[in-house]
Amino acid sequence: MKRFSTVLRYLRDKRGNILLYFLCNLFSIVFSLVSLTMLGPFMELLFYESKLYDKKPEFVLSANGLLDQLKYQLSQVIVEHDKVYALGVICISIIIAILLKNFFLYLSFRVLIPVRNHVMTRLRADLYSKILFLPISYFTEQRKGDIMSRMSNDSNEVEWSIISTMETLIKEPLTILIYLGSLVLISPTLSLFLLVLLPLAGFIIGRVSRSLRKQSLDSQSKLGSLMTLVEETLGGLRVIKAFTAERILNTKFEGINNYLNHVRNKMLFRRDLASPLSEVLGVVVLCVVLWFGGQMALKGVGGLQPSSFIIYIALFSMIINPAKSLSTAFYNIQRGSAAIERIEEILKAPLVIEEPTNPKPIASFEKEIEFKDVSFKYNDKVVLENINLKVAKGKTVALVGSSGAGKSTLVDLVPRFHDVSSGSLLIDGNNIKDYSISELRQLMGIVTQEPILFNDTIAANISLGYPSANIAEIEDAAKIANAHNFIMHKEEGYQAGIGDRGNKLSGGEKQRLTIARAVLKNPPILILDEATSSLDTESERLVQDAIHQMMKNRTSIVIAHRLSTVRHADEIIVLQKGRIVERGTHDQLIGLNGFYKKLVDLQEVK
Repeated sequence: MKRFSTVLRYLRDKRGNILLYFLCNLFSIVFSLVSLTMLGPFMELLFYESKLYDKKPEFVLSANGLLDQLKYQLSQVIVEHDKVYALGVICISIIIAILLKNFFLYLSFRVLIPVRNHVMTRLRADLYSKILFLPISYFTEQRKGDIMSRMSNDSNEVEWSIISTMETLIKEPLTILIYLGSLVLISPTLSLFLLVLLPLAGFIIGRVSRSLRKQSLDSQSKLGSLMTLVEETLGGLRVIKAFTAERILNTKFEGINNYLNHVRNKMLFRRDLASPLSEVLGVVVLCVVLWFGGQMALKGVGGLQPSSFIIYIALFSMIINPAKSLSTAFYNIQRGSAAIERIEEILKAPLVIEEPTNPKPIASFEKEIEFKDVSFKYNDKVVLENINLKVAKGKTVALVGSSGAGKSTLVDLVPRFHDVSSGSLLIDGNNIKDYSISELRQLMGIVTQEPILFNDTIAANISLGYPSANIAEIEDAAKIANAHNFIMHKEEGYQAGIGDRGNKLSGGEKQRLTIARAVLKNPPILILDEATSSLDTESERLVQDAIHQMMKNRTSIVIAHRLSTVRHADEIIVLQKGRIVERGTHDQLIGLNGFYKKLVDLQEVK
């Protein structure tokens, strides 16, 4: 139940709705109680030769006292009219009571439904928002499919296992308490049995449901693994088919899927035990009450009249269904708590990249970017060590080195995708940690080796960082990126959809759109992870021309794989195992005949 506090947090601004729902249920239960209690004394007067009340009895706050008042009122109706008329009055009274009961019941649903949807809307919004603001390093530890599973399947589990039980957790305890109060009022002696037997039944149900949360957690985890495998399969179908690995992947999927089937069967078997178990226990308690209460009514012990005992049994039988619903809700909460636990792992994940309390303003880039004794560790593994580097405004610095040398990590430090472990990274003499993250990143345009596009129109993808741009500005950016011509050949032009991850475009077209996106943002600092390494010759030329156009009058940090980019850099930084081993221009480094020369000879820098 501790996990339920996460849901309750979203209900703070819905207190009025909760109170109204409580009152609607209260009235619904009261009118249901009235319709039941009316039957006993009225039927006794109508169909048995019971003495009519000719004198109003003194009011006493007890079950017998209330019954006497009802009998007196009915007696007056019979005396003034007849028994048939009185029967009609009883029927109309019961119909009115049932109508009012169901009116308030429906009203309670109308009040609760917006509350339920509000909770789930807020939960999904907070989860998505947290995913957007978590550092990139968090996702290197997580499987994409598992995060998608938490966003979809776990959220649905919370909705159906916990949010759907909100009604039960308010209505059914209220129903049970009111009916129990009525039972105590009718016979305090007989109700002592309930105080012993009902907690015992609850203990048995709790013992049976104890392992349900663990099984549900296992189920959700395996479902995340299944989603990860599906996501990897969809992304790698060409490789799977090329290596005829369909059978291997299918076997792996079936293994996870069959285990998930086994776990879910066990979990649902135990969950579905809740309703029959609670009903059996309820009937056992009812029979105990029937046995002892019947003897009390027959012998006249404890002032329990036969008519009162009939009402007592009728009221107690009405507790069984709410008790069944409550026990099922308890089982569902155990399942849902596992889903909430997985969601909370994201919601409570620390934001390692923190905003400064009082950020310094940074409207423009004026002087230089400086790495001062910068080191970076990831899970205690040293990735960068003692990096000292200055990138002056308007200059181009190229980073080269073998795979795993730390090039991408170094450029990721500039927009604060990661924070330095030691040392400091300065822009215009100020530590970048003193700037607002959003303002800092507004100064930068990033073009990655793999073009990242979204399932939207061409115009929407280009204007991603500048959503208020007009079509003329978007076209100008596309022209600089050598993208305008191929866009205009499409039937819908800039409003053409590009498909999932841009799969309706070629590699060169996708890359030119990402360059246009960076151009439109018009940033003073460019970070380029060589965008031409995986393109054909014609596409490479077009993209390279676009990059040169974009780099004019801008400060650029380039991860270089091709000599065409390196040759024109103001300074080349050679990284090896997280350290700067050489630096200088292309000609200077060739003259050193060192590590850079080996990279050129090995065609790692082509």
